[in-house]
Amino acid sequence: MNNDLPEYLTLPEVVNILKVHPNTLRNWDKDGTLKAIRIGKRNIRRWKKADVLQFIQDNQ
Repeated sequence: MNNDLPEYLTLPEVVNILKVHPNTLRNWDKDGTLKAIRIGKRNIRRWKKADVLQFIQDNQ
């Protein structure tokens, strides 16, 4: 799994990996549970692969 993922993940990719609702992921970004970075003029969310993998490890 680790090598197949890009460095920065989209919301649908992280939702699929963590099996949570998109709004859950958005809320986690807002409250700091799993922070996203914002890119571009539209301020879209991207999650660092390393952060997502660490989140999985910490919450097993």
